[in-house]
Amino acid sequence: MGSLIDEAAGGRAAGHQTLQAVLFDMDGLLVDTEPIWFEVERSVMARLGGSWSAADQHALVGGSLRRSVDYLISRSDRPELAPGFEVVAGWLVDGMAERLTSREIYPMPGAVELIGAVRAAGVPYALVTSSERLIAAAVLKSLARFGVTFDVVVSGADVRKPKPDPEPYLKAADLLGADPRRCVALEDSPNGVASALAAGCVTIAVPGIVPIAERQGMLIVNSLAQLDLAILRGLAAGSIG
Repeated sequence: MGSLIDEAAGGRAAGHQTLQAVLFDMDGLLVDTEPIWFEVERSVMARLGGSWSAADQHALVGGSLRRSVDYLISRSDRPELAPGFEVVAGWLVDGMAERLTSREIYPMPGAVELIGAVRAAGVPYALVTSSERLIAAAVLKSLARFGVTFDVVVSGADVRKPKPDPEPYLKAADLLGADPRRCVALEDSPNGVASALAAGCVTIAVPGIVPIAERQGMLIVNSLAQLDLAILRGLAAGSIG
């Protein structure tokens, strides 16, 4: 892994003008919201009448609201008697938004520094999340305390086909006027990685609670703190094959 990072950093000169945008996932990458998701999912499952485990949570990491709600209903004791999608989705989204608003949420190591470097260099950047707008807004309010802001946000409600489909990343690149092939996407889940790669983005994986298998041309690091602007530029310049 170290040699790949060194190689990417070495591409700074060649890639200085080729990095067109940086696209950040949110949950598990910029903020550690997974424990809160587990808490809310377990609460929703209790209302549905059923049990919830870490394995169940892992099955939903990086997934859409529709997928999460359908899974929760399917795991309930009596799926045929469960409330409809809108009701369960409301429990999930409102539960997350309430907790995120009432608690101190802190950025992951390296997140503030990396976003700050991207912003200072004038490189366009966006947030690309499977979460709904209400949840994204709550997280962004917390991040703003650390000077982290996003002018462009693509949420789960802004696309017809969520991750792992490429639409979220293609939409973000389009909003920034960037070529997806010259965008670096940062993700923490297999679904997110699949979405970014399918969109043609240069992809960096920072695995969270779910492992991510190595793939050709994808850089895997343990933390955002291992990255800097030179590495992102080197990757966009194609210094890693």
